[in-house]
Order: sequence, then structure tokens, then C-alpha cells
Amino acid sequence: MAIILRIVQQFQSSKRQEFIDLEKQFAVLEHQGILLKGERMSPLASRDPRNTLIWQQRFDNLQAAERALEVFESSAEHAELYDRQKHFMEDTWVESYELLDY
Repeated sequence: MAIILRIVQQFQSSKRQEFIDLEKQFAVLEHQGILLKGERMSPLASRDPRNTLIWQQRFDNLQAAERALEVFESSAEHAELYDRQKHFMEDTWVESYELLDY
């Protein structure tokens, strides 16, 4: 059962540039292989407001998605950037979707 894992972050609209600048540093860690590489999306037409950033990745199963979250929680590099970025966040949550193949 394939899974899409999404980390959804809503940030202060007035701090958009600061938030995005830090998000780009997360992307650098992904390109260096320190963090798992995901896709980032920003809503154009969605139930979510424009000040939302979504990181997502596909996993083969739920256990692999859970291990990915553990990597984020145990990474010192992730923790350092998150500690700087969290001040700009209004809300954040994790979503998991089962991919249906019919």
C-alpha cells in the first residue's frame, strides 16, 4: 500500500520571505542527502490559504513514511532550522494518504 505523506505548514503572511528562505535551506539539506527529498507545493486554488507550504513524498508503505518522520525528529540539522522557522508558523500538521490503484 503506497502512501503520500504531507507536512502542511501555514505561516504568517507578513513573514513569507523569511519562511521561504529557511525552507530553501531545508531543500539544500535534501540535496546533500541529509534529509529525505520531497516535493514542495504552494496552493493556487485550494481550501488552504496562500500562506501554506506543503512538503510531500511518496512511500512504499506506512512504515516507511513513519520512519521518514523519525528521521526529521532525530536530525540535528533539521532541528536547528526548524527552531528558526517555527516562529513564523501559525499552524502545522501531518497528513497521510493511501494511494488507490484501481
